[in-house]
Amino acid sequence: MKIINPDKCVVFFDFDNTIATCDVFDSMLPVFSRDKIWVELEDDWEKGRIGSHKCLKGQVRGMAITKKQLDRHLFGIKLDPYFFKLVSLLKKNKIKTVVLSDNFDYILKRILNYHNVREVKVYSNKLKFLKKGRLAPSFPYQNKNCKLCGHCKTRNLLANVSRNTIIIYIGDGRSDICPSHYADIVFAKDSLLKYFKDKGLTCFNYKTLKDVHDYLKRSFL
Repeated sequence: MKIINPDKCVVFFDFDNTIATCDVFDSMLPVFSRDKIWVELEDDWEKGRIGSHKCLKGQVRGMAITKKQLDRHLFGIKLDPYFFKLVSLLKKNKIKTVVLSDNFDYILKRILNYHNVREVKVYSNKLKFLKKGRLAPSFPYQNKNCKLCGHCKTRNLLANVSRNTIIIYIGDGRSDICPSHYADIVFAKDSLLKYFKDKGLTCFNYKTLKDVHDYLKRSFL
């Protein structure tokens, strides 16, 4: 067990399938898409033919949804029950907590507000509501030299740390691979875990945030 000085820590969370118990954006697609183009885009993304920027942009533009309809859908999204205990533990130890997501700001902040979580900083893509249920995505944190992600999580991770920071990263997916390379401690599952195993890299396998909570609670000085 590695002993960690909380004074030097910053903890970074992915959101979908990490904090949330599902991929929230994916849960919206079959409900609010006007046609089946989203299926083709998803298939192209899964097979690596396009990055998430192109995929998300096309899928958002294919939706028809009002703010009221979206709010109703987001109200039903569940979070990992131990997320609240983990945030409380980090707050108790005065540890900076950041959410890095390739989802959209309105979606994340609405869900977190529903669950009274306001202690974390959120970086994500942006979403604007237009007339007649149309949406307009924007990607202010995109790396123009990289076609993989809409949100360059590495950019915002590095902006929130210093040379002596102990970086703790918790994620599950493809967009977590790049930023997790900068972390001192990585908690991984699903495709992120597979990547670490395939590359022979060290990480901690977690199934729920209870595993992360229990590990960190034992590790802090």
